[in-house]
Amino acid sequence: MNGNRQEVEEMEYKRVHKQFRLAGMKGCGAYADFGTDVPKAAQNLMARADEIEHRAGTEIAIFEPKRGERHLEGSYYVGMIVNQPLSEVPSGMEFIELNGEYATARGNIKEVGSLHNGLIKWAVDKGYKQKMDAYIVETYHPLENGEEEIEVYLPVQG
Repeated sequence: MNGNRQEVEEMEYKRVHKQFRLAGMKGCGAYADFGTDVPKAAQNLMARADEIEHRAGTEIAIFEPKRGERHLEGSYYVGMIVNQPLSEVPSGMEFIELNGEYATARGNIKEVGSLHNGLIKWAVDKGYKQKMDAYIVETYHPLENGEEEIEVYLPVQG
């Protein structure tokens, strides 16, 4: 019984208003390569995490939405959430602040593809329209058992 409850909680979709502040490094490339490029960029960033002031301890990545089959390359940022705006940003990084309406869900990082697809389907079913001019946000949450959870935030029209 408890196992079923856990599955339901992992795939709970909701709409939230959320603000994100991050210090991060920009990357770009083929969407098809994001699955390997983004984790490599995140490792590079984590090696420099101590340089980021006011960091909250949560890893974050933001992604330019893919606007169609012919949109083959995009940009992303990997970073750390910070608790307040930064007056000084480490070399090669940028301070970014996002604020908006999101459809969100959280689950195991191994299921990131189905999490994104389920979230998009849920948002469409609820009548929410994805904002294609705003970044998709992912936050990463290590668990005690060595696994990792991911929370996906899909920007939607307010």
